[in-house]
Amino acid sequence: MNIPNILTLFRLFLIPVFILVFFSSVKNNFIYAVSIFLLAGATDVLDGYIARKYNLVTKWGMVIDPLADKLMLLTVLICLAIKGYIPLIVVILIAVKDSLMIISGVFLYKKNTVIPANIFGKASTLLFYLSIFMLPINKYIGNIVLKIAVISAFVALINYSIIYFKNRKLESNPSQ
Repeated sequence: MNIPNILTLFRLFLIPVFILVFFSSVKNNFIYAVSIFLLAGATDVLDGYIARKYNLVTKWGMVIDPLADKLMLLTVLICLAIKGYIPLIVVILIAVKDSLMIISGVFLYKKNTVIPANIFGKASTLLFYLSIFMLPINKYIGNIVLKIAVISAFVALINYSIIYFKNRKLESNPSQ
């Protein structure tokens, strides 16, 4: 087990911590919960940086890292929807998109194929973090950024789909 994978496991550990803090009756619980979410984001950036810089990328890490990201984001979105900070449709859209990504990721994993993150995926992740950070400060602006993040997430999904289907076409017709 290397350091990037330990950081990813730590991020998974932060999911129930986020839930407990978010729904606690502690004063400023929302701020603390958002801080936990931002800490999770920092570990995501750090584990990716360390894995690439020190050549510690593992097949297990390539699977568990995006899964941890998706689980954390979905958890946060579900909690925000339960408390009425964001509309439930956002959770549904992202859950559908992430389910498609996970299913296709498992399929690609079995074929030893990896589609690297694209700019739209990275932008949507950054926008989700920014929107969740903004919600306690300004709910209106936070929700606008959230809508842009959802759109960006679906643009990323379309982009990944195009790459996926191009790869399938090349596999089935290698002469092209």
